[in-house]
Amino acid sequence: MTEAAVAVETVLRELEPSVERLLARHLDAARDWLPHQYVPWGAGRDYDGPLGGTAWSPEQSALPRAVQDALVVNLLTEDNLPSYHFEIATRFGRDGAWGAWVHRWTAEEDRHAAVLRAYVHARRAVDPVALEELRMRHVGTGFRSDLPTPLHSLAYVTVQELATRQAHRNVGAACHDAAGQRLMARIAADENLHMLFYRDLFADALGFFPDAALTALADVLHGFAMPGATIPGFRARAVRIAAAGIYNVDVHLAHVVTPLLRGLKVATLPGLGPAGERARDRLVLHLERLGAQAARARELFERMNTDSGTGADADAGTGTGTSRGRGRGRGSETKTDRYADRNTAVAAVRAREAQA
Repeated sequence: MTEAAVAVETVLRELEPSVERLLARHLDAARDWLPHQYVPWGAGRDYDGPLGGTAWSPEQSALPRAVQDALVVNLLTEDNLPSYHFEIATRFGRDGAWGAWVHRWTAEEDRHAAVLRAYVHARRAVDPVALEELRMRHVGTGFRSDLPTPLHSLAYVTVQELATRQAHRNVGAACHDAAGQRLMARIAADENLHMLFYRDLFADALGFFPDAALTALADVLHGFAMPGATIPGFRARAVRIAAAGIYNVDVHLAHVVTPLLRGLKVATLPGLGPAGERARDRLVLHLERLGAQAARARELFERMNTDSGTGADADAGTGTGTSRGRGRGRGSETKTDRYADRNTAVAAVRAREAQA
């Protein structure tokens, strides 16, 4: 048996009691809900085609362009659930506690695409023809993470679920539609429970495998991109959504990366060897880089919103955006950004934790 195979089996075996415990906790906390109750069916009417209704046109959408972008990216990302199920079932297994979790998670996630599509159709929020064409392309391409170890996979889903929760919350706040706000809050509540499961499981992984787990987390955060990043036209949509404040580097830093590292107690994690200390250094520097990128992005978006006259999210359209967008900014970095003094950076992280 290869060394890699032994490592995988060891991780899954050591963490299975944690999976069983956290699944029981999840089932106690999860509240079943009925998607059809969250759709404003009374606002809907027949479309053109076999039913002879009215074709969609841009002026029918009451939602800002950036909100349309975010809704479509959220929806198309959720549509790729078959690929995500295959990924985690292949990596974690379909038997025992791992398998029970994988299937429960899939059943809960499957509600999201169905109810989001019903909502955007009932509200005539986006072009339904363009939406379906994008769905066929995106789901037809599928998703694969190519992450090297189960610990990388756990780190990825931990970050992804937290980012998704925040993205749904912010779309609800930005849509200015009571039905949309209720729906996004309901989906975000699911994602929050999924994040808590994975975060606490990853915390146990840090206890069993501190060096390997922290290295995996550093790798994932440095190269983080959400599954929706492969949607056609994603980058332009991501800029609009970031400019509107729905999901950008500021949001990612303040609501995803910083609270996750604080919750995992990364700054004070004991028992690290040289590899773990190097990973912690990388994470500290990553925080500093994100802060610099966020500052540069704020200046850019302020100019964009000023130049547009009425704001980046004011024009109506059929866009698709980045509420599950990339987890990192793309601005240029100075040597100071890349090689900030370690002690100063560690002190900054600990100061953030003390203020929280």
